[in-house]
Amino acid sequence: MAREKSEDADLRLIPENLQFEPGFNIKTLWAALFVGFVMLPGAIYLGLVTGQSMAGGAEWVTLILFIEIAKRSFVRLRPQEVIILYWVAGGLVTMGGKLGTGADLFGGPFGGLIWDQYLIQSPQADGLHPHIPDWVVPPRDSEALSGRSFLHADWIKPIVLLLTVIVMQKINSLSLGYVLFRITNDIEKLPYPLASVQAGGATALADSSGTREGWRWEIFSIGAFIGILWGFFYVVIPTVSGIFLTQTVTILPIPFIDLTVSMKELLPAGIMGIGTDLGNVLIGFVLPFWIVVGSFAASILVNVLINPVLYTMDVLHTWEPGMSAIPTQIANSFDFWLSFTIGGAIVVALMGFAMVGKTMWNLRKAQRAGERDEIPKDRGDIPIPIALAIWAVSTAGFVALVYFLVPDYPWWISAFFGFVWTPIYSYIGARMIGLTGSPQGVSFPYLREGSFYLSGYQGAAVWFAPIPLFNWGYEAAAFKQLELTRTRFGSIVKLAAVTLLIMFVCSFIFWSFIWKLGPIPSSAFPYVQKFWPFHATMQAFWAKSTLSDGGNELIRSIIRLDYILVGVASSGAMLGLLSVLKWPITLFYGFIGGIGAWPHFVLPNFIGALLGRYYFERRFGEQTWRSYTPILLAGYSCGMGLVGMSSIALALISKAVSSIVF
Repeated sequence: MAREKSEDADLRLIPENLQFEPGFNIKTLWAALFVGFVMLPGAIYLGLVTGQSMAGGAEWVTLILFIEIAKRSFVRLRPQEVIILYWVAGGLVTMGGKLGTGADLFGGPFGGLIWDQYLIQSPQADGLHPHIPDWVVPPRDSEALSGRSFLHADWIKPIVLLLTVIVMQKINSLSLGYVLFRITNDIEKLPYPLASVQAGGATALADSSGTREGWRWEIFSIGAFIGILWGFFYVVIPTVSGIFLTQTVTILPIPFIDLTVSMKELLPAGIMGIGTDLGNVLIGFVLPFWIVVGSFAASILVNVLINPVLYTMDVLHTWEPGMSAIPTQIANSFDFWLSFTIGGAIVVALMGFAMVGKTMWNLRKAQRAGERDEIPKDRGDIPIPIALAIWAVSTAGFVALVYFLVPDYPWWISAFFGFVWTPIYSYIGARMIGLTGSPQGVSFPYLREGSFYLSGYQGAAVWFAPIPLFNWGYEAAAFKQLELTRTRFGSIVKLAAVTLLIMFVCSFIFWSFIWKLGPIPSSAFPYVQKFWPFHATMQAFWAKSTLSDGGNELIRSIIRLDYILVGVASSGAMLGLLSVLKWPITLFYGFIGGIGAWPHFVLPNFIGALLGRYYFERRFGEQTWRSYTPILLAGYSCGMGLVGMSSIALALISKAVSSIVF
């Protein structure tokens, strides 16, 4: 991959001569329809079977298809059009997660309703299901659930609420995300290291649509070949073998090889294994080195040393030999780590507040000195006060909606979350993404749960209400990608309107179809059958904590103040030690984020980080390698998507035909 030609000497991901232009046009509309009606069912199926998102795959498959059509029509796609096509595909296939569940859901918003129907019928919801409101999901004994159909009157309230919340969330996220972008990019000049993945990939594909292909396309092609090769063994063989054989052939366990049970004597209460997706190694190429090192160190320290010690001290008293990774994680969380991570989150939140204060102080000094930042011409900016006004109106709508749905819950808590906590929390997230490329280490995961519990509210409805507690930091990264590709910001607003409509319609159609084929989860969908009971256990545990019949006693036995204080002291001590040693602060954020991370996934990240830093950087040069890695990862996602879509199409056709025949 050594560059010899003069035109390849420029290793910038984005050419400097690009002008800001709109990226939304009729091509975008056709791409949205293509993704909605062709890619979306594959995204749903892949998520249910392997837990993998088509994000990355669907985007690049869509882009390559339209670029090949453009070539044969003698039309060259601009980078602005390519990045908008990318976001069209990504927005259509990824949305679907339910706040507070942790469940991985892809394929549009109706995936959230599929989760709700599973939760209310699950054994974990015994005793909870009478308290789940009908605006969330039909009652457990409803014909809408037994018949597995959204075409029932009991689904009217949940579907109307779902549509309302999605539109309000998009307005809220775009308006506040734009303000965060202006602060972190235009004023603080943060680097946004991972924004170049999509932007570089878009530019590579734009290059390929012309008559001449540059180095970006060559690196992208190498990544795509790696993805196709790995995807053949990882996705194609298990999917296709299940169609033609009586037993599924799996070469690599999905999503990881679990060594927890086999190492129970050596590492009691420890979790150990290795992820089998090669993409985790490539992600290690791209992520900041010290973030990966911190996450790996924390995960290994917790599972190899601390958990066995805590087990011998009878702190981890629920774990029993023979438990696999998921039951072990649940047991250890309830015994100790749930409380400990609350303490660590408090330290990280205090650091975030300190960063906000420091930044505001610097901004005030800059204003006094008369310093002004130049905004690029024709970028499509709007005045910040207008963006803040739009955000404030949408936030007020959330507060009113929550009060309407759950009048017994104090309205001022929703207002605090919407108007105070969300902008601060989102700024912390945007700043971390801008600095490190990843929001690891800035989460405050139990603020929502703690507020419900401490508010004195009795019932379960508030756990399912659309509380305006958001982190829109990632939206700032989206605006950064638009800037890198010189795409006018108005394009993302048009994009949001189109994708919301198409996504809602297509998600309804295909989730209805797949749900009608059989129960979800079931043996036909191994990933969700394995992981959804874990997520249901955690969500039901929290939702039962505010019930009057014993829930409070359960949470008092699990959330312990002494363990929280241990978390605060340990995290504070580590932060102080790193400051004294003058080690990178990103090491601390990685360490905090890695405390609850599984070795299964951080180990491949660490291997990738070591290979990149100590082999590839020395072979190609640091600047050259840093230019290669984002596009290499984007190409890998494309390759996995190509082979994944092919095999998933066969599986869907086979299931549809078999259900019709039999």
